[in-house]
Amino acid sequence: MLLHIAGSSNPLGVNSSQDKISFYPYFFLKDAVGLALALIFYVILIHFYPNLLGHSDNYIQANPLVTPTHIVPE
Repeated sequence: MLLHIAGSSNPLGVNSSQDKISFYPYFFLKDAVGLALALIFYVILIHFYPNLLGHSDNYIQANPLVTPTHIVPE
């Protein structure tokens, strides 16, 4: 918030408020909409498709007496 009050796109340090865009209605709403869309996507992914990013090998029951085939001695 302090960055936008001072003017982040003001490299010359000119103290005019004519060429600045206010932070509150524009950037705040844009960031709020982006955050809401990301949260909606996250909630849908977690609640409706929890196994979408998983791997099918996670459902194979482990046998503690057998070493997996991909583990070999050097």
